[in-house]
Amino acid sequence: MFETIRLETCARGIARLTLMRPDRHNALSGLMIDELTQAAGQLAQDRAVRAVVLTGAGDSFCAGADLGWMQAQVQADRATRAQAARALAGMLQALNTLPMPLIGRINGPAYGGGVGLMAVCDLALGVQGAQFGLTEVRLGLIPATIGPYVVARLGESGARRVFFSGTRFGADEAASLGLLARVLPAEALDAAVEAALVPYLAAAPGAVARAKALVRALGPRIDAATVEMTVQALVDTWDAPEAAEGIAAFLERRKPFWAG
Repeated sequence: MFETIRLETCARGIARLTLMRPDRHNALSGLMIDELTQAAGQLAQDRAVRAVVLTGAGDSFCAGADLGWMQAQVQADRATRAQAARALAGMLQALNTLPMPLIGRINGPAYGGGVGLMAVCDLALGVQGAQFGLTEVRLGLIPATIGPYVVARLGESGARRVFFSGTRFGADEAASLGLLARVLPAEALDAAVEAALVPYLAAAPGAVARAKALVRALGPRIDAATVEMTVQALVDTWDAPEAAEGIAAFLERRKPFWAG
């Protein structure tokens, strides 16, 4: 049914949503964004699902935007870029508003949009040694559509530490920022995910859904106006000269003019 993801649900009502592009470090293509949105819609309507585990195949969780997706944005006009940004924002919002808990099994590195996927998880458990980063500014871009979820998770103070430096940081710092709840050896990750799931199976699913909606209502507002603001901010950034230079430098494997 899906080409870039896998969705499986066991008899206990635990759904496992796996990014299935290990050869591309599970980078987000246009198709993967669409399929994740579709899967989130299916899960939201499935009363038998009590919790969802989000993970990646292979050694990476998600490397962010796919190179092909990035190249397409270089050639696109403003309206097409906005459409692509709205698709990414819609996927994140669909996962963020799932009525059941979303547990991140963070099996490896995550950058850009991959950090956005971590941020929409209600609980994320990660492996030791994994690296993370919001590296968009190195390309002359900004982490716009993922921004509301990252700031909601890290808070303004935490976001200021990593949001606009482009620096990479390890799993321990991700935990100190609140992006990860726990850091574990790779061999202990699955047991920790299982232990995290058990309490939800003893809780009333309707109450869990209402409690989760309440937390969102009490937290930073992420509504249609917020999402559209991030879309326009990203498109404005794509229109600026730095984006063209940053992407060109990346594709040509050279430093952009602003790098020392």
